[in-house]
Amino acid sequence: MTDILKPEVDRRTLLRRAAAVGLLATPAVTMLSACVGGGSDDKDDSADKPAGTVSATNPLGIKEDEPLEIIIFNGGLGTKYATDVDIPSYNKLFPKSKVTFNQAEEISTVVQPRFTAGNPPDMINNSGSKLMDQGALVQAGQVQDLTELFAAPSVDIAGKTVKDTLIPGTIEQGTFNGKPYVLNYAFTVFGLWYSGKLFKDNGWTAPTTWADFTALLDKMKAKGITPFGYAGANAPYYMYTLLLTSAAKIGGADILKNIDNLEDGAWTNDAVKQAATAWAEIGAKYSNKAFLGLKHTEVQLQQDQYKVGLYPSGSWLENEQAKDTPEGFDYQLMPVPSVTSADKLPVTALYAAAGEQYFVASKGKNPRGGMEFLRHMLSKAGAVGFTQLTKTLTVVAGATDGMEISAGLTSGNKALGAAGADTFSFRFDTWYKKLDDELRAATNELMYQGGTADKFVTRMQKAADAVKKDSSIQKFSR
Repeated sequence: MTDILKPEVDRRTLLRRAAAVGLLATPAVTMLSACVGGGSDDKDDSADKPAGTVSATNPLGIKEDEPLEIIIFNGGLGTKYATDVDIPSYNKLFPKSKVTFNQAEEISTVVQPRFTAGNPPDMINNSGSKLMDQGALVQAGQVQDLTELFAAPSVDIAGKTVKDTLIPGTIEQGTFNGKPYVLNYAFTVFGLWYSGKLFKDNGWTAPTTWADFTALLDKMKAKGITPFGYAGANAPYYMYTLLLTSAAKIGGADILKNIDNLEDGAWTNDAVKQAATAWAEIGAKYSNKAFLGLKHTEVQLQQDQYKVGLYPSGSWLENEQAKDTPEGFDYQLMPVPSVTSADKLPVTALYAAAGEQYFVASKGKNPRGGMEFLRHMLSKAGAVGFTQLTKTLTVVAGATDGMEISAGLTSGNKALGAAGADTFSFRFDTWYKKLDDELRAATNELMYQGGTADKFVTRMQKAADAVKKDSSIQKFSR
């Protein structure tokens, strides 16, 4: 068996935790017990020992005719990067290996039952509004340690290991208590997106202060445009990322670190409350409560029709809307305006981090093949192909330097350059699914259902305290 994280909980607690997220049903108890038990003689060590010949081109020792199964989330990034770039790259080195490809819009619905049954795919893109609980998967011993992957040589960047080719912080973003289990592949810049054409036609400029921000929203409202909105049905994550961005700017990036670490009072910190107060007013005065029942693509389509002025999202947005975006729309990104004149971080500060989770199932039939597939994704050719097809950067440093890219990606890169070292992110959403679920509901209440900042921070602190006190949940920290 691969070297897995051994949580400081007893066996019964671990099984209860796994059952809570659907990793086992009653008939599958034996299966999971064998997977996560300590000292069992029936361990599967297929990922520990190379089944094939280790060589310069096969550093992980892949058995050349071993089949491989992958499943990719079909969302804003699509799936063509896998079918048109990464699978051909893998098969170039391993032509005898049959790669079975599947896609899904609801990853947990499709994949979780397969973990329960004991036959998961080898490599999974865990993303979307119905992603699996990544922390629980790690805790249950279902996720492959990627240390060997990152130590392996790059496919096509001579003289460097995979780790050497990555943007700093990439491996840490997918690390759980000291071990790398997840590859966060897409480098995402998050902020407020707008039409450059709409702004140019009306003589508007991107605001930097909250007063200028609300003044702009008033101008949009006067023109019959819904100034701001997000989709409550499946994308409150977009909105809560914006709110926490404001909190980090007001109080400093440690606000998010304290939330991640389940520090006492992290959610009731005044910076979070100020951010919630500011955004609750935006929801009440400048949005459309009907958006509560819409999906992200429905609100995004309204923006493409010039009916919505500003929309919170990551840099995948431009690609996701490509078929509906009118000629000359000109996607542009603005950083979240400063809420106060005393914000600890400048207006140029951004939420920017490696995102979009990919992991290898330690109990899959070919975990080494799953790691090898990720090695091809992390090649220069893989990164270039991904960016060309998705208009999104990867975590392979400098892979797309000098490329002519789209308006939105150019705008995001410019904002990233202006941010410099003032970038930040959070981790609790992948560590603690219960907290993520509660925050989605609390955000919708705050923005669209008459909630208040006091109620929001109190609700979230209660949820965080409950996670902290629950001994069945493995705790992580940074």
